[in-house]
Amino acid sequence: MEIFSNPETWISLITLTVLEIVLGIDNIIFISILADKLPKDQQAKGRRVGLGMALITRILLLLSISWVMRLTTPLFNISGLLGITDAEWVEKLAISGRDLILLIGGLFLIYKSTHEIHGKIEGDDEDTGNVKAHSFWGTIFQIMILDIVFSLDSVITAVGMADHVEIMIAAVVIAVIIMMWASGSVANFVNKHPTVKMLALSFLLLIGVSLLAEAFEQHIPKGYIYFAMAFSVMVEMLNLKVKSKGDS
Repeated sequence: MEIFSNPETWISLITLTVLEIVLGIDNIIFISILADKLPKDQQAKGRRVGLGMALITRILLLLSISWVMRLTTPLFNISGLLGITDAEWVEKLAISGRDLILLIGGLFLIYKSTHEIHGKIEGDDEDTGNVKAHSFWGTIFQIMILDIVFSLDSVITAVGMADHVEIMIAAVVIAVIIMMWASGSVANFVNKHPTVKMLALSFLLLIGVSLLAEAFEQHIPKGYIYFAMAFSVMVEMLNLKVKSKGDS
């Protein structure tokens, strides 16, 4: 506990907690959209369990820090299958455990986002006669799959910013508690405004594409993605403001 007497520790903890919350916003949106498929009386529980699983996943990954770091070691290279000999691309097409997780997670996120967008456009969600009852644990399983992807990103960020695993775990716990507290409000807001939900699904689609690019060493700076999201949200907030004035 001596490390917590150092002012630098608290600065690191606060900074890392804020970053964990920022990195977890897309996780909250995804969990909220999936939990919305559950019966009304199970939605809040689904969000809590989903975020709880995210917390457990992140702590386990942090405690297995050496294993997480080895995920960057190439397992195989697909350049031979594609007949590529360019040295730069041969290096980029070397697939590690981290790349596989990002690849699978990206594809899953693109599929789910596209499926949800298609359902909204075609009006499947409005056709109450065709609504299927979604399994609670089936939904939690889907949340767990994406939690692993989002947690990996979160853990790698934590490892790069803090030297002590105690600080990393404390930041993750604080961030998830705040996310649990805010998840209900976020879910209600997203579900109350169909255009915001469509925007959120588009964000998830964008994140899925960025995960695919990351898997093949095509790094898209997070700042660009978050700026695009922030700008889109600002425009949507203005639209909602104008609409509310028109309705009043």
